[in-house]
Amino acid sequence: MIQNKCKLIGITGGIATGKSTVANILLKKGYSLIDADKIAREVVEVGKPAYIKIVEEFGENILMKDGSLNRKALGKIIFSKKEAREKLNSITHPYIFNSIKEKIEVLSKDNPIIFIDIPLLFEEYSSLIQHGISFDEIWLVYVDKDTQIDRLMKRDNITRDEAIRKIQAQMDIDEKKKKASKIIDNRGDISSLEKQIDKLLVELN
Repeated sequence: MIQNKCKLIGITGGIATGKSTVANILLKKGYSLIDADKIAREVVEVGKPAYIKIVEEFGENILMKDGSLNRKALGKIIFSKKEAREKLNSITHPYIFNSIKEKIEVLSKDNPIIFIDIPLLFEEYSSLIQHGISFDEIWLVYVDKDTQIDRLMKRDNITRDEAIRKIQAQMDIDEKKKKASKIIDNRGDISSLEKQIDKLLVELN
């Protein structure tokens, strides 16, 4: 387990529920935030160990002309086959979690609170614990399923069926709601969102 006196707060949600918006608000307020998605992109850069393993597993059809991963091609494979998704996770997650740990070690020296934005926090909860990453609180950015589907269709310019398939590849948002320490309801406007975050920060401090 990571030994530090700082508080670790997990930020999670479902696809298109607005985690990035919450993360950006926290960054603007001067809090330290580790972005697991950003780390996930870094660990699969060309030539890195995870990249090499992915190409070995999924073949060169998932590469762009410049040799980088074609995320759309890889996404199609992993969103349609659970086994492929699990295989990809088993390759990338150890590298992602180790990088998160390293960042916590550095940031904890100067920050009493560190936020970690992890989209699949509950899906990967046991793996995070195994890697020595545990949370003081987990904040869930929540919207109902219909809102989630609508936002995802608009954001990714995809059909309703495609949106539902992407959402179903994750744990049900209402299931996550039961597991979270705090709920941030993102069905309203930005001002409502900021008020909720301010209230949670007061409670935290």
